[in-house]
Amino acid sequence: MNQVDTLIMGAGAAGLFCAIEAAKRGRSTLLLEKSSKPGRKILMSGGGRCNFTNLHIEPDRYLSQNPHFMKSALAQYTQWDFIEWVNAHNIAYHEKTQGQLFCDTKACVIVDALLEDLSHAGAQLAVSVEVGEITLLESQPGFICQTSLGPIQCESLVIATGGLSIPSMGTTPFAYQLAESFGIPIVPTRAGLVPFTVDIHDKEQIEPLAGISFPSRLSCETTSFEDDLLLTHRGISGPAALQLSSYWEGGHSIHINCIPKQAISSMIQEAKQVHPKQSVKTLLTNALPNRLVLERTPDSLLEKSVADLSKAGIEDLERLWHDWQIVPSGTEGYRTAEVTLGGVDTVALSSKTMAAKEMTNLFFIGEAVDVTGWLGGYNFQWAWSSAWVAGQYA
Repeated sequence: MNQVDTLIMGAGAAGLFCAIEAAKRGRSTLLLEKSSKPGRKILMSGGGRCNFTNLHIEPDRYLSQNPHFMKSALAQYTQWDFIEWVNAHNIAYHEKTQGQLFCDTKACVIVDALLEDLSHAGAQLAVSVEVGEITLLESQPGFICQTSLGPIQCESLVIATGGLSIPSMGTTPFAYQLAESFGIPIVPTRAGLVPFTVDIHDKEQIEPLAGISFPSRLSCETTSFEDDLLLTHRGISGPAALQLSSYWEGGHSIHINCIPKQAISSMIQEAKQVHPKQSVKTLLTNALPNRLVLERTPDSLLEKSVADLSKAGIEDLERLWHDWQIVPSGTEGYRTAEVTLGGVDTVALSSKTMAAKEMTNLFFIGEAVDVTGWLGGYNFQWAWSSAWVAGQYA
């Protein structure tokens, strides 16, 4: 039987980073991956350039039933620590927007650097491995894992197999099923950072506008995000919609402010003083895509001059452009979701070590855990932070 100190399931961002850290401590470490290559989600993320962290990592930008759980890991291994790692590997990067850091070249430079460190640390990687039953050792702390490589005995077991997002990449509920088999609860899961779909009524309004993108503020209940919105054949997408999807609950309206930087009333007031004969059409197309303005604004308002607008007309424009209300029929689901909300319940885990409280040699890290970050590098940072922490103990 193969025997190792630390066995890690899942060679994504979290699994690779944890294997490096465990092996650096002198632990004999084996990393198993179900697919034929490691780091597949890294390679496709950020349009192929990997948005590997964010300058503005804060715990309040993560969702979890326990909003304090992630604080320890994020403090133990920060974004500045990972940026130092990136610099040490001479990986060129840039800030795109809102603190989001991307590789200048392809995301494979991150995977290559991880594999280089993995090799230097002495950890072993095996791909295309199927995992079956996992049982506790009877005579000592540890596990026996049945795999397509044969049975493997380990002292510490780390689960880094991710969530359910993007099933085309072979995602499975493995982490949740294993946790439940050992009596660890699961927070119900759902798709996060995912486009919204709409019912037939809203689709009739939106479908002719498919492909239009513009800065907006999307709000639902007490949460709002200001970023680009993309109208699609199925509904609404773009960064603002993806962000809000993690907070949205079925049946609730989404309020879209299409001109978030300035009130239409003040735009009209300024135009009256400078260009009183300017048409409403010209005023609006200076702030919004032309096709959007023509499709959504009544002709009776479009051709008026700003000087001729009545109070009621101004109020109509404000409702139209500052408070466009849509009730999504749902989301596109795991198929296009970037992350999975919910997962292994943090009530059962140590925030200091990422180990199960009742089974201190069983660890859960990365997306498998009920910790989900904002769009923009937050989830990769959770992968690095939770993996680094587990790697100090596994």
